[in-house]
Amino acid sequence: MAMTIRVDIVSAEGAIHSGPATMVYATADMGEVGIAPRHTAFISRLKPGDVRVETENGEQEHFYISGGMLEVQPSVVTVLADTAVRAHDLDEAAALDAKRRAEDALAGHTAEFEYAKAQTELAEAVAQLRAIEKLRKMKRG
Repeated sequence: MAMTIRVDIVSAEGAIHSGPATMVYATADMGEVGIAPRHTAFISRLKPGDVRVETENGEQEHFYISGGMLEVQPSVVTVLADTAVRAHDLDEAAALDAKRRAEDALAGHTAEFEYAKAQTELAEAVAQLRAIEKLRKMKRG
C-alpha cells in the first residue's frame, strides 16, 4: 500500500475535496510545487490555476482555484481557495467570454483600479482555460 497524505480543498462556499493522495501538485507563487507524503512543512500563496490530486489508484483529480493559500504539513495538505471548482465542472464558454470582457476592459481602461481588476480577471479566465485544456488532453491521452 502506497504512503498517502490527506488533502483538503476548501473555499468560501465550503469543502470541495477531502481524502488521501499519493501526490499533490499546485501552482504556488514560486512556481509549480509537488507535495508527497512527509513533505517539509511550508505555507505559500497560490496563483489561479490547476490543483492536481493523485489518488492511491494512480488517477488524477483536477480542481481549478482562483488563488488562495497552501498549507503543507507532513501528513496534511490544505488548500484554502478564494474559489474552487472541480475542473470538469468549468464552463469553457463562460471562461472565453470572461477572457474577452477582460481584454476589452484592458484595451479601454480609464483608471488604475479598473486596469488592475481587468488584469486579475484576465489571469483567472486564462487559468480556467488552461485547466480545461489540461483536462481535455488527459482524457485524450
